[in-house]
Amino acid sequence: MQLRELMNRNVFTIKLGSTMHEAAEVLSRSWASDLMVVDDEGNFVGVLSEGDLIRAAMPRFDELIGAGNMGMPMIASFDTFVEQGAEIANHTIDELVIRSPLTFAPTDDALKAASAMLSKRIRRLPVVEDGRLVGTVARCDTAVAVLKA
Repeated sequence: MQLRELMNRNVFTIKLGSTMHEAAEVLSRSWASDLMVVDDEGNFVGVLSEGDLIRAAMPRFDELIGAGNMGMPMIASFDTFVEQGAEIANHTIDELVIRSPLTFAPTDDALKAASAMLSKRIRRLPVVEDGRLVGTVARCDTAVAVLKA
């Protein structure tokens, strides 16, 4: 089975140069764990993961434990997390984009993509043709294709 038979063609994308706040908004609307990043011409650039967005807002470990004390109460730690998020909300996503992600073509074998997702612990892969994003394939897409009645 080729990826073109099971890939999702309705993909949430975000443009390079968008803000982290915009990325968080698109992630919340899409319920996806990764966003596909394109340039102004619609060419595939890379992938932005929700984990990378969260890590960008996370306080450093030394901020959480405090300098030489027993650490902050949990609510103060969360407040620090929220404050740091507000500080970076208008920064662009550009530095967080994975620019050389694993990609597949629509004609690639679904088993090959499923194997790559499992071995590399990737939830969603971009499907690219001639430099343009044509879809994505997620682990659940392969499970549905293989286990359908």
